[in-house]
Amino acid sequence: MIEGILLIIIAGLCYFIYNKEPKDNYELDDLRNENEFLKLKLNEHNAESKDREDNLTKIINELQISIPRDREDFEKRSSLQSQQIKELQEKLYNETEARKKVLSQKKSGEVRLGHIAETLAPFLDQFEFDPEKCSFLGKPIDYISFGDDEITFIEVKSGNAQLNQRQRQIKQLVQQKAISWKEVRIK
Repeated sequence: MIEGILLIIIAGLCYFIYNKEPKDNYELDDLRNENEFLKLKLNEHNAESKDREDNLTKIINELQISIPRDREDFEKRSSLQSQQIKELQEKLYNETEARKKVLSQKKSGEVRLGHIAETLAPFLDQFEFDPEKCSFLGKPIDYISFGDDEITFIEVKSGNAQLNQRQRQIKQLVQQKAISWKEVRIK
């Protein structure tokens, strides 16, 4: 009985071995299948590359059209802005000159007003000295008052006017009592 079972097993194995395709055929089929798969993938990659190349070509063509147009627009805007800058510079120059003129007129008016104030000062309430005892010099000091007890140098200023350098120097000399008397005789 065991012999019969063994015989059936051996017969089954023989049948299986003879009816089985050789192992090389399986490997060959696997390689063929893999080759076909790789060909499909290569075709897909080629198609994708072609699409990308077409898109890049399209973008390059669009850029070749738009760049000169953009450059022309830029040059027009640049020219317009240059013209606007020149106009603004001219307006600034004109405004500066007008302000200088107004300032000059204002200063001129202040100087005239100062001269009038110097001339009328002895007749104003703010003038503390006796006009009959004052002598008008004009420059560099406006008046000298010859009082009974002292001699006073008087400089009249109006508004925000300041002493000039020479007047400050004279003021300093007077304050330091650097004053002298000279008598000149002419024969």
